Amino acid sequence: MKTRSMGAAGIAAAFAASLAASFVVPGAIAGGEASGGGRADQLPERLRPAYESIRPMDPYEYCREIASPRYEGRLTGHEGYTKAARWAAGVFETWNLEPIDRKQGYLQAYPSPHTIVDEAELALLLGEPGAGGRERALALGSEFLPLLYTASGDHTAPIVFVGWGISAPELGYDDYAGVDARGKFVLCFRGTPDRENKAFTEHDHHRRRMETAHGKGAVGVIYIYPEVNAHPNGDWIDGFVGAMISDAVADTMLAGAGPTVAALRGSLAGEKRPRSFDLSSSARYRVASRHVPEADGYNVVGWIEGSDPKLRRECVVVGGHFDHCGRHAGLLFPGANDNASGSAVVMEIAEAFSHLADRPKRSVVFVLFGGEEQGLIGSTWFAEHLPPQFARVDAMFNFDMNGEGDGTNYGCTVEPPEFLETIRDADRHVGTLRRQWPIREVGVRSSDYAPFFQKGAACAAFFSNGPHLHYHETGDTIYRINPDMLADVARIGFLSAHAWADR
Repeated sequence: MKTRSMGAAGIAAAFAASLAASFVVPGAIAGGEASGGGRADQLPERLRPAYESIRPMDPYEYCREIASPRYEGRLTGHEGYTKAARWAAGVFETWNLEPIDRKQGYLQAYPSPHTIVDEAELALLLGEPGAGGRERALALGSEFLPLLYTASGDHTAPIVFVGWGISAPELGYDDYAGVDARGKFVLCFRGTPDRENKAFTEHDHHRRRMETAHGKGAVGVIYIYPEVNAHPNGDWIDGFVGAMISDAVADTMLAGAGPTVAALRGSLAGEKRPRSFDLSSSARYRVASRHVPEADGYNVVGWIEGSDPKLRRECVVVGGHFDHCGRHAGLLFPGANDNASGSAVVMEIAEAFSHLADRPKRSVVFVLFGGEEQGLIGSTWFAEHLPPQFARVDAMFNFDMNGEGDGTNYGCTVEPPEFLETIRDADRHVGTLRRQWPIREVGVRSSDYAPFFQKGAACAAFFSNGPHLHYHETGDTIYRINPDMLADVARIGFLSAHAWADR
């Protein structure tokens, strides 16, 4: 896929906005620039061999392997993901990490229904039928993508624009009021009318929006995104279809209706009231998919036992999601940056810990989570099914999208204050930290730290500073990854996790 500079900027902006929404950031904390003054030879001698084992090409090679086409985009539940998980489990074993269970080994299984899209065609029927309208077929991958949980279907239907696609009369808001969605495609944005009102959060889940549209009698949902990108985070509904189109395509659909996409998005956000209407255009959407209701997903888990008899049943989790979006309709989504990069960092940290002669006081658990792209399924399963050798999770360090850029942005829980200081102190030896923000609550767009935060663990989330130009696109390949970036994130992760586990 060719790079589109305006679209790339839009994706980067959307990603930054998502982080801000998830972490409830009134404004990023300034002054987090890398010191650049720290040196590895200032580390205690007992840490130096492990720290110096972190070399740029090691995590880069892990990242290359994880993003390899042989694993078919690592959609959790699919055989490609399972093959990758077994490879990672084998690597954990070579480092003599403890398995999660003597019978299960390094793989923690959980239910993982999923959907594979085999074919998809979407065409716009512009103008009134029989009144000189024309048909325009859309390009798969650049102008439209199927939602990766769509059912099969073949529909030609009118289109009705329904704003945010939210029906919440109990909150005094209903995008469906005054329009009839029966037998039509509903066209909508992702988001809510009031981001500050957390009562709307539940309505911003893909699952809820699809259920609402289906309940209103629509044949399918068509999202408008600045650029199309893959999304497997939703539930399959028999006979109900879903797709997304780009802003540019939506402007073509809206031609003659008056407002542009930018104007509509701005008025909905500014006025905080519905603005729904029927379009003169229709759409023809044919999609063939295979839903697999019963399949296993896996977290890949290895750990080292803590040295303190009283504290070893407390654990520090070092994790990142191993999955991505899979292969659909002939398109492979490799997920090198998202999140083979974070998985490679977790593996590099695990390898460094395996070199320690003296273990920290608390146990340290290394987890490659499945199902993040489908809604934090793997991390939630782990947090709710904590292995019996652990009494509780004391802290969680999360690594997501760590491969692009030249520095590390990070979120951190406010309490205890010593947690943030531990991370900053570790950076004296690395010099990678840039922008920092507080994690005060979690939202729709949070990453795998969320279920641990909800259970009271201290949490830190590390992201490289980007720009993340091919988010959920076919262009997220190994060629975008900076090996030195991976090593720096692994170094700050190793030192921070060790210091916190050993306090």
